[in-house]
Amino acid sequence: MTEPAGETAPEAPEDVDQEDVGQEEAGPEGVAPEDAPASAGATDASAASAEPAGSTEASTEEAAEAAKAAELSEAQAELAAQRELRARIEARKAEKSGPVASGTKLSGAAADLLAAVRAVEGGSASGGAFFAPAPEPPRPTRPPESTVRPPAPPTPAAPTAGALAGVREVLARGGAPETLAGQVVGALGEQAAEALTEDPWRLLAVPGVRPEQADGFARALLGGACGPDDPRRAVALTVWLLDRAALQGHTALTVDEVAAGLARHQVPDPEKAVGTAVSEGAVLVFQEEEATPPEPEDDEAAEPAAEDAGPDEGPAEPALLGLDRYALAEESLADGLARLARTVTALEWDGGELERAAGGHGLVLHTGGEAARAEPLELAAAARERGLRVLVTVHDAERPTEEERASGTVVPLAALLSGTAGPGRDEEGALALDLLVVLDAPQLDVETGAMLVEALPDGCRLVLSGDPEVLGSAGPGAVFTDALAARVCPRVASRRPDPGPLGELVSGIGVGELNQVEAPGKEVVIVPVRDAGEAVHRTVQLVADSVPRAFGLTPEQTRVITVGHGGSAGTRALNTALKQRLNPGPGRFGGYDPGDRVAYAPVPGRTVTGTVLGADAEGLRLRTGDGEVLVPKERVESALRHGWALTAHQAVGGRWPAVVVVLPGDAAPGLSRPWVYTAFGRAERHLSVVHGVDQALPRSVAEVLAPARTTRLRPLLAALLAAPGEE
Repeated sequence: MTEPAGETAPEAPEDVDQEDVGQEEAGPEGVAPEDAPASAGATDASAASAEPAGSTEASTEEAAEAAKAAELSEAQAELAAQRELRARIEARKAEKSGPVASGTKLSGAAADLLAAVRAVEGGSASGGAFFAPAPEPPRPTRPPESTVRPPAPPTPAAPTAGALAGVREVLARGGAPETLAGQVVGALGEQAAEALTEDPWRLLAVPGVRPEQADGFARALLGGACGPDDPRRAVALTVWLLDRAALQGHTALTVDEVAAGLARHQVPDPEKAVGTAVSEGAVLVFQEEEATPPEPEDDEAAEPAAEDAGPDEGPAEPALLGLDRYALAEESLADGLARLARTVTALEWDGGELERAAGGHGLVLHTGGEAARAEPLELAAAARERGLRVLVTVHDAERPTEEERASGTVVPLAALLSGTAGPGRDEEGALALDLLVVLDAPQLDVETGAMLVEALPDGCRLVLSGDPEVLGSAGPGAVFTDALAARVCPRVASRRPDPGPLGELVSGIGVGELNQVEAPGKEVVIVPVRDAGEAVHRTVQLVADSVPRAFGLTPEQTRVITVGHGGSAGTRALNTALKQRLNPGPGRFGGYDPGDRVAYAPVPGRTVTGTVLGADAEGLRLRTGDGEVLVPKERVESALRHGWALTAHQAVGGRWPAVVVVLPGDAAPGLSRPWVYTAFGRAERHLSVVHGVDQALPRSVAEVLAPARTTRLRPLLAALLAAPGEE
């Protein structure tokens, strides 16, 4: 990497505030994820607290229903489709003829837990919310049409005044802020007042509430009738720990991890507490049986790496605990991927490696860097010439070019799922497609992945393509990584290198080396700084003056990326300084002015960048890659930030002509190889690194990997596709 002439070597960085540097917020602003289980450790989480993820599907048969669905706001549509997804998954789960025979290798506490599950299944113990009896015959190859394309759901009703008044009264008695009333009703429903009175620890269902706050609330309501061993507390804490783990990307945790988390919160008998949560049906327990997957049929189309070899014989996988929301989504996703792999008609296609693999298989995985993105686009064009119905979908709405958008063949994933872009539905209610190519596949979380796969018809080919070195999805799950590790389908690794100094730099980071590169066109520039204040000053100077002057780019074509929201040079501080320079104003619309760059999180894990157009009685209006978007006024504070500066997770799906990566001294704890790879890789023409972390940068690239996520998709896929047989 090159340094600008005349710059001096950086001095040791000064100590600065580490409010939340190194991790994006895993919930409402200012809530840090301490006390999460030890394995939960992603540095970046969702951009802002929001309602559950999902998207709606518009009916193609009745124009009135389509019009009604189109009128929903984006957040309402996401919420409605989430309910639809969960209902569909639960219906498919109930159609299975009985529980899977597993758990024979368990012993001790894990065996006791599984026995509790079986007791619930058999009806000899409480737990109506647990596995329901399954009197229905085995499910058909495709779910019934009614589970794929339901009528457009109504707009969610606002909490009634009576429900809010009742909750405010209970909150006041417990010493909690009455301003939480709306969130409590949203989490617990219209009977929230009665639920809180009966079980005060259910306050933990509200995002941002800490266990110690819930304990104080319970003491105020129950007095001496409560204690650290209260079963209600044990159940609520167990669910809370799993919710926190989901914010770090996990879909499940081991029993030992949950027990350790309960012990940190002074639960006297953690193993008993876990058993109580299982028997009450609040959490599910799983024991996955390992199965060695078959080798891909086409050795030329798939090049398995030695480290990806199938699991060795050995002890059974540890028992896992999970929430039904993610467990059902993961199982539905595995079922759907297996269905696609088995129902395609194998054909011999001429062409490159990827094209041949897609011709012969229903599920293909494609890996590579930025230059490799051209290969699945070439596949899509070739398949279209063969007369197939083809679509390419991307994670970020800003990714497609204007020509691609105009052709209608490359659409954002959210728009595809909501029905606002892409093909119509066939007579069975599935997307009218023969081939779907998903770019940015590492950003798929399990719930979005399940919804997408459920919408594909039998015989449709699915190609998941992406760079496995980038940061994973902000939502729970590791869909792309797990599918690669399962080795149940062809995996095609691109040999197309990323060009130029930027490509050379990023490729080296991917293998753990931070190399100096020749950058005669100032493609890469290092800007040393001594402290966070200087980092902010130099960043504003680069965005407003230096980069536009040197490269002819506007400030709108440059993005700033930093480690976290807090700290002296986090997104808050940088956006404040950039607004003052680029678009000063009083912030008359909830802190925003027309022309402000913003980052909007309609759901956790998805960030939409845009520009403020104005405001009215309904909320704030933005211009984004999705078109004009309305942010309801009640969601402006929780779901919107200024967007000149982003975190790496917010930026992971996008690319910009110029990128300024800001690394003040207090950013060192949040750096890892995937973080640096992702941040540096967002630049197309120019990268400036505002560098104040000294040797922490090369050390993080060489030594610090992203923590593994605990998920269930890999063994589920291996079990479904390891042996021949019908679904």
